[in-house]
Amino acid sequence: MQRIALFVFVLALIPFTMNLYAKEVNDMVKDIHWLGHDTFKIAGEKVIYTDPFKIKKKDTADIILITHEHHDHCSPEDVKKVQGADTVIVATADCAGKLSGNIKIVKPGDKINAGGIEFEAVPSYNTNKKFHPKANDWVGYIFTVKGQRIYLAGDTDYIPEMKNFKCDIALLPVSGTYVMTADEAVKAALDIKPKIAIPMHYGSIVGSKDDAKKFAEGLKGKVEVVILDEE
Repeated sequence: MQRIALFVFVLALIPFTMNLYAKEVNDMVKDIHWLGHDTFKIAGEKVIYTDPFKIKKKDTADIILITHEHHDHCSPEDVKKVQGADTVIVATADCAGKLSGNIKIVKPGDKINAGGIEFEAVPSYNTNKKFHPKANDWVGYIFTVKGQRIYLAGDTDYIPEMKNFKCDIALLPVSGTYVMTADEAVKAALDIKPKIAIPMHYGSIVGSKDDAKKFAEGLKGKVEVVILDEE
């Protein structure tokens, strides 16, 4: 009888646990706004913008993260739309000449503090195509907002270093052509093991929402995927 009672108790806990998990997922992503391509506005202790591109309305970022110098990631006119007098820009060396203001230059392996938040620059490169050579020292970023570690992958393929990345939320490209495909991004997510994976780098220059859906299907039952609506 005790075993039966315990089994019934455990069954009763399942809906409660699932509701708690759903709330945790919602709480983690509610402050992450996808503005298209690789551009996110992350509202936490500070307002963080990533790779501003095709910005629709002016805003003021505390911190802007730029992964590399391609025009759809390092766009000076879009940076200006979200840059204020005190905005800190974290970027690779080849972006510095295009931008002005308070710029902190990083390369893979660097850790810097901006606005009280520590940002780790991690490798981001192609393995089977030539668009993003490893030698360029382009980056992704890992940083913590409201207690959640976020990984912004940048324009990358599925690379060996991902096995060592630890995060709660992974923002991963899925469109192929210049970055990893949806299937490759599934492998990346399984290596990284985030609580939530959010697809990006589709619907603008290359790729479509079908890539995001394929990514989600490939991780079904393994990693929670949230496909954000473009804002």
